[in-house]
Formats: sequence, C-alpha cells, structure tokens
Amino acid sequence: MCEAEDQAQARAAAMRLLARREHSRRELARKLVQRGFQRDCIEPALDALTAENLLSEERYTEQYVRARREQGYGPLRILAELGERGIREGLAEPFLHGHDDWAERAAQARHKRFGAEGPGNMKERARQYRFLAQRGFSAEQIRVALQDAD
Repeated sequence: MCEAEDQAQARAAAMRLLARREHSRRELARKLVQRGFQRDCIEPALDALTAENLLSEERYTEQYVRARREQGYGPLRILAELGERGIREGLAEPFLHGHDDWAERAAQARHKRFGAEGPGNMKERARQYRFLAQRGFSAEQIRVALQDAD
C-alpha cells in the first residue's frame, strides 16, 4: 500500500522529469520504477499530474512528431516509435497527416544523404529506397522522392 508521503515523492520526481522535457505516461512510469518507486504510488501520482494538465500525451505526441519530422524521419517510423512509448495510433494521426507533404520530406532526406544527383543505376536506386524505407517513409512517398531526383 502506498503512503501519502511516498506518493508525494513520486509526484515530485515526475515533476522534475517533466521540467526537462515532455514524457509519455509509459516513459514516466518506467523512469519512476527505475528510481525505486512502487507502482501503486506511481499511478495515482501520474493521474494527478494528468488531471492538472502537467502530463499530456497529446502535447508529448505533438512535440515528438515535430522533432522526428525535422530529423528526417517518415510517418511509419514515427508512428512505430510512438507505439513503443505507449501512444495510441489515433492520438498521433492528426499530427502525422495534418500538416506535411511526406513525399517532399522523403525527397529532402534523400537529398541530404545522397546529394542532388539522382540514383544512376538500379543498385543505387535500391540503396536509396532502403534508406528511405528504414527512415519510415511509405513506398508511394519513396517512389515520388526518387522520381523527383531523376
């Protein structure tokens, strides 16, 4: 059973982590467990932070998508990474598909990695395709990016 003092300490530790950057609920719970807090103290503390809007999965998702998009990652990879962090797909969709032309992002990532000149042969085309696929772009987005490079 969790005592009020333990729960207050868990809340304070969570606040310190949130002061550095946004976290998903799953990330925050994992870090608190690593710091030695009991699960029955963590959940009420996280519930209180959520109620006070200090812990927001929507805010975290928006920030995470923006940061990864700027680093040159595609929507499939970002969605998978968010899933690993406990964010459901429905929450991420508006941030992934609302604002960006992902084919243009794929072209930018290709250009940054391989330069302005398009792939000269099929081997190089396959290499660039694999790079963009690992970055999380869809086949259609990659096709457009490679077509634009030619």
